[in-house]
Amino acid sequence: MIVGTTEAARILEISTARLRVLLSEGRVKDAYKTGKMWLIPLVNGKPIIKRGTRGPAPRWRNPRLPAKTIVHVNSHRIRQNQKQQQQLPVITVKKGNTNVYGHQVEILGGCRVVYSPDKPLSCGARVWIETLNKVKIIC
Repeated sequence: MIVGTTEAARILEISTARLRVLLSEGRVKDAYKTGKMWLIPLVNGKPIIKRGTRGPAPRWRNPRLPAKTIVHVNSHRIRQNQKQQQQLPVITVKKGNTNVYGHQVEILGGCRVVYSPDKPLSCGARVWIETLNKVKIIC
């Protein structure tokens, strides 16, 4: 993908004037000028800036990865339902520090199933589903 100076400056969280200085010094990798306009290629969502020889460290940050959503079946709740003849939800959806329980879960997009008998989750689950996509919980 190729963007202009305004969009590239917004991505790097710097001013367009600073980006133009970097462009004139030849520090933006593979950027080229067409007429009066700079065209800047993006790699993994941002321009690549070559390291300078002086001055402070760059201020732009790498984007945070979205938090994984983990879905697993809570076996303790299944046993509790059988003993006490209840219908408590047994599917746990974990995102960050929150747990939401439901009877059904719909994963909107790709996911992967993980079996890790040697390194279970903190709740004790050894098999779970991980996704970066949206999850609908049906109670």
